[in-house]
Amino acid sequence: QAQLVESGGGLVQAGDSLRLSCAAPRRTTMWYTMAWFRQSPGKEREFVAAISRIGSRTYNSDSVKARFTISKDDAQSTVYLNLSGLQPEDTAVYYCAATQPGNPSTVASSYENWGQGTQVTVSS
Repeated sequence: QAQLVESGGGLVQAGDSLRLSCAAPRRTTMWYTMAWFRQSPGKEREFVAAISRIGSRTYNSDSVKARFTISKDDAQSTVYLNLSGLQPEDTAVYYCAATQPGNPSTVASSYENWGQGTQVTVSS
């Protein structure tokens, strides 16, 4: 089971940018579909973005498509999520996830491996 470790969260102001990182065991990003989800208090875990293991095809939720970008570095086995134009409604715990290769799913239960999450708080 892949061990995923997120970092890069913090407290920022509206309009700021952040880059979240997800460190995975060696070669994980080459063998798994990787994704980012987020969860706010009282809400279900929400799909943010995913990236395929081959070709680095990316998939974004419509709500963040223009502002968040997923990428990865296979040599470092790290997945990134660049957040720009942050708004208070983006406040959440952001989770990295991995699943067997295939068409990326937007459903959290489709992912077998999860990190502990990193908190992003956006003040107005």
